[in-house]
Amino acid sequence: MKLPRSVAGWTIAVFGVLALLMGAVGLIWPEALLRMLGFEVPAARAPGDYTGTFLTASSMASFNMGVYYLVATATEWRAFYRFTVWFRLVTFTVFTIAVLSDIAPGRFFGVAAWEGLGALATAAGLWWDARRSGAASTESTVSAPGEQAGPAPAADAVR
Repeated sequence: MKLPRSVAGWTIAVFGVLALLMGAVGLIWPEALLRMLGFEVPAARAPGDYTGTFLTASSMASFNMGVYYLVATATEWRAFYRFTVWFRLVTFTVFTIAVLSDIAPGRFFGVAAWEGLGALATAAGLWWDARRSGAASTESTVSAPGEQAGPAPAADAVR
């Protein structure tokens, strides 16, 4: 696995690793994940309670998403980075509304905050990387005193 080559890449890599790990925890030890998220874990589930099924599906999705994010990091897929900013902000909004309307416990706001802060961190990383690469490309096009700017003249163009 290659290390990220940009600030935005590092933000995507961190999210990818955590999504992969949280997905693995949910698959291996679902009760621990539920407790971390602030959900109650009853001693027994009632017939027709598909919490385990839903948690398995969500955990597998989180695991896969972690892999996708790490692939995006390894390939420096910047369009994916930009895409995640907007959809993580949507996720922040939906999760916040779920907490405010008592659909999810208050502790679940930590997940919303993680999404929102992650989106802002990636947006800042994209901005920083663009600014840094813009400065580098500007510096490389500026000629030193005494150097000719632009392409060198062709030898047989001066006859």
